[in-house]
Formats: sequence, structure tokens, C-alpha cells
Amino acid sequence: MVRSCWKPAVDGDEGDGSGSGSGGRVDGLLWYKDLGNHVYGDFSMAVIQANSSLEDRSEFESGPLSFNHFGPQGTFVGVYDGHGGAEASQFVSDNLFCNLKRLAAENQGLSENVIKRAFSATEESFLSLVKKQWLSKPHIASAGTCCLVGIICNGMIYIANSGDSRVVLGRLERARREASAIQLSTEHNVNLERVRDELRLKHPFDSEIVVLRHNVWRVKGLIQVSRSIGDAYLKKAEFNREPLPAKFRLAETFFKPILSCEPSISSHKLHPDDQFLIFASDGLWEHLSNQEAVHIVSNNAPNGIARRLVKAALREAAKKREMRLADLQKIEQGTRRHFHDDITVIVVFLNHKMIDNSSLCGSPLSIKGGGSGHH
Repeated sequence: MVRSCWKPAVDGDEGDGSGSGSGGRVDGLLWYKDLGNHVYGDFSMAVIQANSSLEDRSEFESGPLSFNHFGPQGTFVGVYDGHGGAEASQFVSDNLFCNLKRLAAENQGLSENVIKRAFSATEESFLSLVKKQWLSKPHIASAGTCCLVGIICNGMIYIANSGDSRVVLGRLERARREASAIQLSTEHNVNLERVRDELRLKHPFDSEIVVLRHNVWRVKGLIQVSRSIGDAYLKKAEFNREPLPAKFRLAETFFKPILSCEPSISSHKLHPDDQFLIFASDGLWEHLSNQEAVHIVSNNAPNGIARRLVKAALREAAKKREMRLADLQKIEQGTRRHFHDDITVIVVFLNHKMIDNSSLCGSPLSIKGGGSGHH
């Protein structure tokens, strides 16, 4: 198994600076793995830090999807966009895939129900960690993470999402000879009217369940996402009191969770014209439309494509502030957050010859993006 957590160019990486070895490469605030192979084709990863400490985590797993030796093989992609610190995103990165493999073994395979149960098992164990630690580390009660997962297995793609990260499919339109963008994930950000309506329906007696401040909608005036893992202070009233910092404490207690961890899940049979998937935290989609991102991927070589998408988003962020990209790139972490968010991008290419050959079994691969080595 290859384990990679923001290590610089060591551990068997080729020394050509391409990020093409087993792990990834670090260049200032950027981490990247330009090209690697998974069970069904190539992939490319990149992460840029904006916060004073990186809150995004991500993982790419290819090989067995179950602890059962004869269980399904496939590729697992996770993008975990943390907030209020990295405790929740790191916990999900450490535990969600293991929970999925355990539940897939117990249930003799993969299903939407197994994925949903893996999310709730991860949430439950994180909330019990909060219960143990929060009196000495109160901020852990306000740590949470969006959680986007994609699993490619047996010619199917399963998508599960809590929060506002997004996955977009690039599908070849033969008549137009170009790829069109198809969004596969459902988002839970209260800036979407559909999500505000859903919350109001769940909390009919709370007139302040969503609040508009400075042109931004927030749940209880505090947070933009309605679903996440963590955020214990909005799941259980026992954590919404001292020693939680006052800015997170609600005036009135609550009797049912305000946020939910339950993901929106869908599954699709892969079509021969499905060429690639772009998984990214909302930091990318703030600056690029779905079609713009798909256009970039379909018109450039796979090698370094995730890094190219990050750069395109940074160029747009700089343009919005009427500054040059080179000047934006000089701004240090922390201050950088005023210009763009942490951005995680994973591009997964689909080789249908490999997808159709279900007996394929390459050596297992595990790569983690984010973590203690990246400052």
C-alpha cells in the first residue's frame, strides 16, 4: 500500500518534478500528483492552500472496496472540505473508507445503503470523539466537514454528497464532437432556495432557521451548508453551551439536530461516452462553471490537468480583484483566504476497455491529500 500525506519529493518519487511518482509534490502552497493509474484509467490531483492551516482533505483509493477478499474491486474518491479547523476532515479521511470496507464486507457488496451507513458510522464515531475531548478542546465541537464521495465499481458510479463540494461528468457529445458537463452531485448550501425550503419544512416553528446577512444566507446565521459530518454544536444541544466560544452559542436550546450528515446519494450506469469525472471542493466552482471545467479537461493532456484547473480558478480569482495571477501567488496563507478558498481537485479518467474487463486487479493504491506535512 502506498501512503502519501503531503510528503515532499521522497519515498520513491521520481525526481523529475512531475509529481508522477507514488506520492505527490509540494510547490509552496500547492500540492499535486500530476498523473497516476487507477483500476479504470488515469487520475490527477491538486490542492492549493488558502487558509492559515489547510482544512481540505482528500483521498484516492483504488483496489479492494471491501475487507472481504472476494469483495468488489474499484476506485474510491473522497473530497472533504473542512471548516472550523481540520479535525473533522482529517477524521473522515482516516475513517470513512475503512467504515465503507467493513460495511461492504458485512453486506456482501456495495450499495447506496452501505454508503449511507458508512457516512453515519463515521459521524457517530466523530461525535463520540467530540464528547470525549470537547471540555478540554471546545473548538472541536464547531469543527465540521463537507463530504463528497465517488465510487466506481462494476460499471457503475455511486455518488454521495453532504455539503457543497461537487462532481461533474464530462460526456462526449458525438454530434458536437466535444464533451458536455453533467453535474452528478446534489449540493446542500442554503444560498440555494431549494435547500432553504427543505430546512424550513424540517423546522417549521423556527423563523430564524435560515438568516440573510450581508447578502449571504446562513443556517442560524452561522453556517452556509445544511449537511455535514461534525459540527456537533448544531447536531446536539449538549455541545451548544460553555465552553463553546460565545459566537457559536445559540440563544435558545434545540431538541432535534439543526444540521444533518445524511448524504444525497445517486448511482448511474457508466456510458461508453463518459470520459472523465471532476471532483472538487466549492473553492473551484466559485470561479469556474461546470462547462468551463469540462472544456479545460477535454482540451488538454491528462498529465497535470488537476493543477491546470486550480490555476484556471486562481486566474479567475485574481481577475475579480483586478490583479495579476503572479501577484496573487505571492500572497501568503491566511491572507490568501480573502481571495480564494482552499481548493481540492481530483480528475478521474475512465477507460472503458478497463471498466468492461471486471477481472482486472492492479496493485492497491492509496493517496491522501492534505495533512500535517503541508505548511
